[in-house]
This record gives sequence, structure tokens and C-alpha cells, in this order.
Amino acid sequence: MGWKVVRALAIGAALAVCGAAQAQTQSEPAMAPPADPASRTLARDIFQHVIGMETSVEGHQVPQMAAYLAGLFRQAGFPESDIHIVPVGDTASLIVRYRGDGSGGRPIILMAHMDVVTAHRNDWQRDPFTLVEENGYFFGRGASDVKNGVSILSATLLRLKAEHFTPTRDLILYFSGDEETSGQTTITVLRDHRDLVDAEYALNSDSGGGSLDEATGRAQLYTFQAAEKTFASFTLTAHNPGGHSSQPRPDNAIYDIADALEHVRGYRFPVMWNDITVTSFRMAGPATPAPIGPAMVAFARHPGDRRAAQTLSASPFYVGQVRTTCIPTLIQGGHADNALPQSVVATVNCRIFPGVPIATVQAQLQRLAGEHIAVAPLDQYHSSDASPLRQDVVDAVTHAVHARHPGVPIIPSMASGASDGVFFREAGIPTYGVGETFIKESDDFSHGLNERISVDAFYEGLVHWRVLLNDLAGHARS
Repeated sequence: MGWKVVRALAIGAALAVCGAAQAQTQSEPAMAPPADPASRTLARDIFQHVIGMETSVEGHQVPQMAAYLAGLFRQAGFPESDIHIVPVGDTASLIVRYRGDGSGGRPIILMAHMDVVTAHRNDWQRDPFTLVEENGYFFGRGASDVKNGVSILSATLLRLKAEHFTPTRDLILYFSGDEETSGQTTITVLRDHRDLVDAEYALNSDSGGGSLDEATGRAQLYTFQAAEKTFASFTLTAHNPGGHSSQPRPDNAIYDIADALEHVRGYRFPVMWNDITVTSFRMAGPATPAPIGPAMVAFARHPGDRRAAQTLSASPFYVGQVRTTCIPTLIQGGHADNALPQSVVATVNCRIFPGVPIATVQAQLQRLAGEHIAVAPLDQYHSSDASPLRQDVVDAVTHAVHARHPGVPIIPSMASGASDGVFFREAGIPTYGVGETFIKESDDFSHGLNERISVDAFYEGLVHWRVLLNDLAGHARS
């Protein structure tokens, strides 16, 4: 997906009020010590190797990356029977099971994706497929989305294995191979190999995360993601007999599509809310500048408040938190400059509020476009409701964040973007975005040129996942 962190200007929701309050009132732990040198060295080495693999849809090197990572786990003593590469077309997913003693319950999935968005060497200042450390940053395609998560999760489990750590439950490492495109690797695994990833819940490194103050670099907040909007694109198609442009007809496919898009433009889907969004507005509103902050507070106090919803809807960052959105993104039509168009197709991309059926949105677009326009989904899409909150996960995330940044607010979030989490939620496996990275908004270059992550943030991620796994799958010390 895009950058994992839901910044202060795009906060959504997912914590119960009591859970958030309890998490914030716990005594603050002391700052955790830095990751040990062996973990840092291993994580950087893995990072360098995986950045060097062109795992975009053009590069086709996801299977190579999966094989490299699988080799590391074999060398570390993981049984062959617990390492699985599942090919899907020209890509693949990787599944590694770290066996526990079963005393803590059913398994936990630890998620990331191996694929990246296409990057062309001629466009970058540095080779996007060579890890470059410069001025306190690591540069490379996938540095923040999300080969950092792949590297940190892999290094963490490998080091725990070397230390003879036995978790209280199985830990299932799941790395998908096409999250940035179709998601077929995850769809295939859940459909055909459910036994390999059947778990109580999943922790996703590709969502959630923290924001840093632009001026001071100090941590401001951390967002905990437990819901995603549904991604769905629809084609609006107009057909016409066409003809010679010297003999114009009153009916014209381009005009028909223009009229349909004008109706879409003028329509706003109903204002919606849930416990996730209301709680996040309540928590984030007091610290958010006007006019957004007061609108968040008002909306949380009176969900559906018309004036507050109008203010939030005027912001491109917040409109997705209060309603379904649909916007034209592509248009194609005509076949010659001296001929009347015989067909015109517009693509409208929608981000659908959790709980709203995709078919409901398609039907509304059809009403807006009119009976002479054919409206159809561009692909097969997947939707899911929000994950129910678990206090043990909330507490562990709070502990992990405060071990690095004491006292930072833990803000709930609902993502307007998409990740592999939607497939796991749809399959009945609750999924929580608990990404390790804190970042400044000005450092967000995911999907863009010169993608980077700060060196400190990368290594801090090792502490984050150590604390999480110790809390959720470690034996309590007497």
C-alpha cells in the first residue's frame, strides 16, 4: 500500500474507549535499551540483500527474494517442513512457522510484503535497488514500504531462534508477493493453504506507525490500525453508433460520460461512523489544529453532526473517515479525430466505508450515471469489517511504543488505503496494523522517488518487535 503511517492529518480509528484509556494510564516503562549489535548487523545485512532485489511487477524477483529468506531460516535450524514458498504465477509468498509450546493459545501471524512499486533507475538520484546509507538515512525502493518490515521481522525471529527462545504459541511469518498489485498470493494462500496460516490474529507491519515533529524530530503520536476501507474501481461505459465528425449527432458518447461524471461529482455518499472513527476523533481532536480539531471533537460528541461532517469532508485527508468516496481516475474514448466516438470508458475509484456492500456502491453509481451508461466492477474486490479489539494487543503495542517513546499517545486508525490485512479480516482472522516506524511527513517518499527511512527508525524497529513478541508470546518472568 502507500506509506504505512496514518499521519495526524489522516487519523482514523480502532480502539475502544476503555482500552485506550487503560493503555494510556498504565505506568510508563523506562526507555528500552537499543537492539543488540548482532541483531542490528543481521537486520542490516538482510535489508541490503532484499533492497538489491527488483521485486516490482516489472522486475519479477519476488521468488528469488523468497528463496533467499527461506535459506536464512533453513540455516538457522528451522525445519524444512515449516518453510513454505507458495508460487502464484510469476510471484510467490513465503510462510515460515516458528514453533511454540502451545501454552499461550493459537498462533499469531506476523505480516509484510516482499513486492514493491516499480522504480526506474534513470529517475532516481541513487540506484533504487542498491541500499545506500547517507546522511542518517537508508535509501532504496522498499526502504519504508515495506522491505524494512521484512528485514526486521526476519532478523527478530532468526535472533530469537539463535537465543533458543521458545514462544508460548506458534509464530507464523507471512510475506506476500503482490500486495502492491492484485493480492493473489494472499488470496491463494487463504483459499488453498489455510492450514499454513490459520491463526488467532495477525500483526501487520505494513500499517500503523508513528509520526515525528518536523522541527524537533520528537515523536508526536502512534496510530494503531484495525480497519481498512474497501478498495473498488468501476468502469462507466457509454456506447454510440458513431459516424463522421462532419455530421454531428445530438447524442455523443463523450457528452454522455461527461454528464455521468458530473452527477458523480455532485453526489456525496451518506455520512457514516463507527466506534473506531468516533473514538479516534475523540482522542485526536483536542490536539489537532482548527478547523479540523474542533470538528473532530464535535463529531465525536454528536456522531453525524452535519456541520462537523461538512468541515471534515472538505479535507482530502479526512473525507474518507466520514463517508464512502468515489472519484474518476481514468478516461478512454474515441478512435479518430474526424470520427464521432463509438465508446468512452471512465474509471471511478471508490474507497468504501466498512460494512457497506460493494454492490450497494455500484448500484448508486448506476443511478447517478443513468440507464444508458453501463457500470461494472473493474475487478473482483474484497471487503471486511473492522477487527474486534483485543486488550492484550492494545497493551502490548502501547508497551512497545512507550519502550522507545514514553508517553506518546496511541491513536486508533482506520485506513483509507489497502493492505493484505483486508484478506485476512475477510477470512475471519482479525488483523492489527502495528508498524514499527516513526517518520516525519517530509520523509515520506513511499511509492515515489528516492524512498528512504531514517537509520535510527530502522534499528528502533528491532526493539519494537522484540517487546511485542515478548509480551504476546513470551513466558512471564516470576
